Amino acid sequence: MQISQNCFLQKNIRQSLDKISNIFIKILPIYWAFLTYMLLRPGVENHEYPFMFNGIDKVLHFGIFGMLGFSFMAAFPRTKFIYFFQIILIYAFLTEILQDEMHLGRSMETLDIVADTIGCLIGYYIYKVLIKRYFN
Repeated sequence: MQISQNCFLQKNIRQSLDKISNIFIKILPIYWAFLTYMLLRPGVENHEYPFMFNGIDKVLHFGIFGMLGFSFMAAFPRTKFIYFFQIILIYAFLTEILQDEMHLGRSMETLDIVADTIGCLIGYYIYKVLIKRYFN
């Protein structure tokens, strides 16, 4: 009796994870395209707002790449960490190089890549913690 309940529970968990994955498979390309547009659009002169501070762009890089890392893992949960990390890191480097090469008022910054990397690692970690907590 215990074995059949355990099998039912595992099947239910697998179905729930597959539903979550299917949702994020639809969300991820839209988010990634929007992110690419925002990272590569021409630079504009920023106006000073009360909430702005020195380094806000690093915080934004951290946040958007955290969401990208979380969404990527939610869409493709069976991806090995090394492949996940390589894909996100290549994307971070590529967008920074393109910002510099396109000459549209943006420049390549090493600290942006650091913020991107830390953000994607935090997104990965949050995904793993939530899955472990709610589905194991």
